[in-house]
Amino acid sequence: MVYKYGLGLFRLAIGVSLLGSVAWQIINRVIADRFRPTEYFVFFSIDSSIFAGIVGVIGAMVLLSGRKESERLQTIRLVATVSMIIVGVVYHALLGDSAVDPQDIGYEWPRIPNLVIHTWAPVAVVVDYFISIKSAVPKWRKALWVIVYPLVWLTFSIVRGLLDGWWPYWFINPNSEIGVSGMITYIVIIATAFVTLGFLVSGLRIALQKLIR
Repeated sequence: MVYKYGLGLFRLAIGVSLLGSVAWQIINRVIADRFRPTEYFVFFSIDSSIFAGIVGVIGAMVLLSGRKESERLQTIRLVATVSMIIVGVVYHALLGDSAVDPQDIGYEWPRIPNLVIHTWAPVAVVVDYFISIKSAVPKWRKALWVIVYPLVWLTFSIVRGLLDGWWPYWFINPNSEIGVSGMITYIVIIATAFVTLGFLVSGLRIALQKLIR
């Protein structure tokens, strides 16, 4: 009972916090006349927050309703978990001090939603995934699914950037100082990081669950 309702409410809080943070940012930018949806919804952190938020709410509803968590849901949660790890790590390692978009000079992103999306939620999502000890454990090879989402995002972002010249991140812009070779290098690094993290997180979860059982 404690596990079901405690974890369910924790997971619900994560989902609502992520979706609420995205809504907060949108409202703030609309008020400031800085909301550009064709750009805003291309950021990986925003897409991943929406994805992880929806997965969190669905996962919470499954737990709170007493239904069994399926292996498919756990695989999707693995993808969301790895995606949020990447969001947190890349933001703090590469993007925290990035130059402001010229169109946003003078505008300051609301602090709390930014902290939720890039710092608090990634940690909470990881904690949630590892303490879900009573749910189904996806087979180790299911970790390969984590590469699908970022590759779809990268393909869309690059094609979109080539069409209108706007890029959400400098490291996927072939026209930046790093050039095409640099962009390809970063893409390979990102893809490798996703697959490696997918197997690492999945492997640790399987080992932890076997240890506890």
